[in-house]
Amino acid sequence: MRDNIRSEDLFAWDKDYIWHPFTQMRDWLNEENLIIDRGEGNYLIDTRGKRYLDGVASLWVNVHGHCRQEINQAITEQMGKIAHSTLLGLGNTPSIKLAKQLVAITPPGLAKVFYSDSGSTAVEIALKMAFQYWQQKSSGINTLKSEKNKKKTKYISFKNAYHGDTIGAVSVGGMDLFHNIYGPLLFEKLEAQYPYCYRCPLGKKYPGCNLACLGSVKNIIEQNHTETAALIIEPLVQGAGGMITAPPGFLKRVRELCSQYNILLIADEVATGFGRTGKMFACEHEEVSPDIMCLAKGITGGYLPLAVTITTQKIFDAFCDDYASQKTFFHGHTYTGNALGCAAALASLDLFKKDKILEKLTYKVRVFSQCLKVFKGLEHVGDIRQCGLMAGIELVKDRRNKQDYECKEKTGIKVILQARKQGLIIRPLGNVIVLMPPLSITDKELKTLTDITYKSIKTVTE
Repeated sequence: MRDNIRSEDLFAWDKDYIWHPFTQMRDWLNEENLIIDRGEGNYLIDTRGKRYLDGVASLWVNVHGHCRQEINQAITEQMGKIAHSTLLGLGNTPSIKLAKQLVAITPPGLAKVFYSDSGSTAVEIALKMAFQYWQQKSSGINTLKSEKNKKKTKYISFKNAYHGDTIGAVSVGGMDLFHNIYGPLLFEKLEAQYPYCYRCPLGKKYPGCNLACLGSVKNIIEQNHTETAALIIEPLVQGAGGMITAPPGFLKRVRELCSQYNILLIADEVATGFGRTGKMFACEHEEVSPDIMCLAKGITGGYLPLAVTITTQKIFDAFCDDYASQKTFFHGHTYTGNALGCAAALASLDLFKKDKILEKLTYKVRVFSQCLKVFKGLEHVGDIRQCGLMAGIELVKDRRNKQDYECKEKTGIKVILQARKQGLIIRPLGNVIVLMPPLSITDKELKTLTDITYKSIKTVTE
């Protein structure tokens, strides 16, 4: 049953009561806002009934389309049993079933699942686990080795990295725009350069690439490995950093360096997991098994908040001891292992098999690549970056000199508002237009997505 609240009232109440994330609220309060009322398939529908193609999968989470009957039914059936019970000292059926399936599909060696609520919390947990692991490895019989382990308290991360908004996740982040203001609150980290092939001083983009960009992280690891607990990386693609794609082989070499120098590798697959890159997980492209993997976003198909930090047996074993040793991992969330979220995730994994999502992605990715080629002809497009169904179109004021638009020009925002007029919802990351549709998008809808984006960029920039 639908209520009779007018759209105009919702617009007013939104401005009166809600503080929106990553949004300059002065602009929001002065402009007409858009309120989504429902979703059908790959489309969002506003309070006035207008339909919009969901070009960013509702912030990179939707996998199978909106209002998918199988996931709806799974959640409804679980509600008929129980909505939530704690995992502190108890188990629950859906969380156990999901953990077993996740261990089966994630890279070899990952064995134990720790639940939380979001990508940020998954990363916080990974950082704390890595730190505590080395501290507890310092209590062994070999005194010299134990003392060395105790010194492993630092983290290596990458420039332009984004791992979430909680304090630990921000500490290993590398986006000045988001993170600089919180400097006094953050712990210190070692920062390596992530490859940015478009602006590579060698002028290369993959063909003949010698991975010279690896030098930054290699030097940091060699000089600081005795004090480094873990390196954290977004495999293959830095999402919020601007859809920056690493050259082939970069991730694999980072894994090899971490193994060589006894550093834990944390793979933040919050954005890249569950099919976004064309495989279930980005690490699979280079046959990399991390020590810790962080998952969230698409895990429930875009339905409910749920996250996972999954680790190796070796890490888990360092926390198992007599109660009096106090080696317990003292971390937890009220809704850890929420039954409804786990039920949705189980239904989503079933749909991967039923709809042959990964098998169909190979063709869709090729179609997407073909559709993106036309953007090369636009004067103010500096670079087009794609990995699977993730893409970033970088807008520049002067392509020849690689001159960026200034923040005050709000070029990216103007483009997405222009696209909205034509029935497409997308979001910018500064001057990078992000396209990341649900994996259920059709070939025809991919064409619509890129056509509208092309026209919008052309209208705004030329």
